[in-house]
Amino acid sequence: MRLSTPRIAPVPQEQWTPEQAELAAPILERRGQMLNIFRTQLAHPEAMRAFLDFGSYVLSKRNSLPGRERELVILRIGYLCRSGYEWTQHRRIGLNAGLTEEEVERIKSGPDAPGWSPADVALLRAADELHADQFIADATWDALGAHFTQKQCLDAIYTAGQYTLVSMLLNTIGVQLDEGQVLDPDLRKD
Repeated sequence: MRLSTPRIAPVPQEQWTPEQAELAAPILERRGQMLNIFRTQLAHPEAMRAFLDFGSYVLSKRNSLPGRERELVILRIGYLCRSGYEWTQHRRIGLNAGLTEEEVERIKSGPDAPGWSPADVALLRAADELHADQFIADATWDALGAHFTQKQCLDAIYTAGQYTLVSMLLNTIGVQLDEGQVLDPDLRKD
């Protein structure tokens, strides 16, 4: 975690405007609670609405990457961005999507760690290159194309981009872990 206190505090439910309550309603209905990421974004309802629209695409079945592969990209980007909140949330999601505990830990070491399949290496390397240079090199693009459709390759880019944005937001405004969550020691303050 980059900050130990939020720069923008989560908006308490008792202070929600009608517009904020409208935005929160489907989240509360689906999840039963409002995570800090959402309660904090309620400070800017118009941007939150757009964020939720694109984020729902990336996390839905409309994203052509299978859930496990999508989570490889998300977790690698979250780790590279040093986003403790993102890593904590998506660690659980990744495990539910088919990643093993060992794979989640190995994501931290990246595409050159032993044990990855060639398809996993291609996704992790693409995430690394997008993070470092905002560009996927020809060799990595070719490797992605050997394992994934053109649409899946595009969805890998959309996923990396969305979670780079999410990580920037979380890190910069200091969204804190939700109650009961524990920060991975590898993502403690630099």
